[in-house]
Amino acid sequence: MTRVYVSVGSNIDKEKHIRAAVKQLRTNFGELILSSVYESHAVGFAGENFFNMVVGLDCELPVHELAALLRDIEQAQGRSRDAARFSARTLDLDLLLYGDAVLTDGKIKLPRDDIAEYSFVLCPLAEIAPDLLYPLSGVSYAVMWREFTGDRTGLWSIPFSFDE
Repeated sequence: MTRVYVSVGSNIDKEKHIRAAVKQLRTNFGELILSSVYESHAVGFAGENFFNMVVGLDCELPVHELAALLRDIEQAQGRSRDAARFSARTLDLDLLLYGDAVLTDGKIKLPRDDIAEYSFVLCPLAEIAPDLLYPLSGVSYAVMWREFTGDRTGLWSIPFSFDE
């Protein structure tokens, strides 16, 4: 089993798609580690705010099969891969970490750069895995979050129920 961390985001019918993603991940992987849900401003385009969180799970799938499953879950929630990179979306599932793997193969980059770049990824990851070490630097996510110099103003924790 490999401990995996996935970021989950949505800015179209946010509650519905975040709940559906968590439900589908539970169906596929069982018990999950869930961060709080955070609201954040859209980054890179003008649009509705996003809901974001990070999910930890244990997985036996090889990394590329897991990535394909995440894309299938997105597609089942109406995600279009034809849209611009920075645009509104029903569901965004990004593989952040696959154990301590460091991988760049043209399709997958691990650890995902978003961890160090965006507060809406690093904050929830630091919440559920504070002592885990970033494979590229050996620094814990708690320390990375404490020393984060990017924009923190557009991020806030929100009350969220996973029950519909």
